[in-house]
Amino acid sequence: MNVLTEPQVIKQDDKPAFAVIPWDVYQELVKNYIPDESDVWFPQEVVEANVVRGDSLLKAWREYLGLTQAEVAKRAGMSQPAYAKLEKPDANPRTATLRKIAKALGISLEHLTE
Repeated sequence: MNVLTEPQVIKQDDKPAFAVIPWDVYQELVKNYIPDESDVWFPQEVVEANVVRGDSLLKAWREYLGLTQAEVAKRAGMSQPAYAKLEKPDANPRTATLRKIAKALGISLEHLTE
């Protein structure tokens, strides 16, 4: 089906609020999308843990992903006590350490430094 379909515009308060586009057009847009450094997104639970509760991003992400300190430490090649110190809000881990932990968590370095 290669029929050109006009986007459907949905209005709120008589102003355009949403556009519904054909699936193939959307797929083409997504395929060609190249994210940059400014496109770092955080789940609401991580934001709340970090901003509201004051947890470090390391702890917020670990808990969001359902991992224990021991699991993250093992994946990052360090001891659990060493990792636990890095989760403290006043800790200042080196970038190389954060890079290892980000890899262990399956997230980008930017998710731990923003």
